[in-house]
Amino acid sequence: MGFGDLKSAAGLRVLNDFLADRSYIEGYVPSQADIAVFEAIAAPPPAELFHALRWYNHIKSYEKEKASLPGVKKALGKYGPADVEDTTGAATDSKDDDDIDLFGSDDEEESEEAKKLREERLAQYESKKSKKPAVVAKSSILLDVKPWDDETDMAKLEECVRSIQADGLVWGSSKLVPVGYGIKKLQIQCVVEDDKVGTDMLEERITAFEDYVQSMDVAAFNKI
Repeated sequence: MGFGDLKSAAGLRVLNDFLADRSYIEGYVPSQADIAVFEAIAAPPPAELFHALRWYNHIKSYEKEKASLPGVKKALGKYGPADVEDTTGAATDSKDDDDIDLFGSDDEEESEEAKKLREERLAQYESKKSKKPAVVAKSSILLDVKPWDDETDMAKLEECVRSIQADGLVWGSSKLVPVGYGIKKLQIQCVVEDDKVGTDMLEERITAFEDYVQSMDVAAFNKI
């Protein structure tokens, strides 16, 4: 688990991807987890890594009260995606792992008969696949769009969200859900064509209405 080296471009890209469908490193409020990762970054992420930059600027606003944020700060390698190696500690020699051939030795030559049979089956598969009608993959997504405070005009916020139009995007029903202290979030449904519209695009377009929108989260995601 980890983000890799957060002072490198590669590490920042991992962080950006990790925050594509999250507002914070852990949970739904800023915490010591955010502070631990924030302090490991040498400078603000570049503009093209907009998820990471949005998060960075938001956590920076808590600089004076960071000590009071909830949670216990852990080692940096305890945060982030599980499939990324933690390189914040001592470097490890992965040469032995790299030398493992997961697909068998190259010395094991495939017989001509087996090779011919495999190629025939591949050709049959491709032929059947090409005859099948293309199926448009769609998903139903429930979004939570959070305002800055209880004075945000939620009607205008929803109007801004619904103004986003794209091929393969259809907006559905919506409702306001109380989150506390008089603040309500907009919960809105949409149906998207998977190869045309993704959650990254939706978050980028929605959070662009920065006068109304504090953040966007994916509350539910279901294939249709």
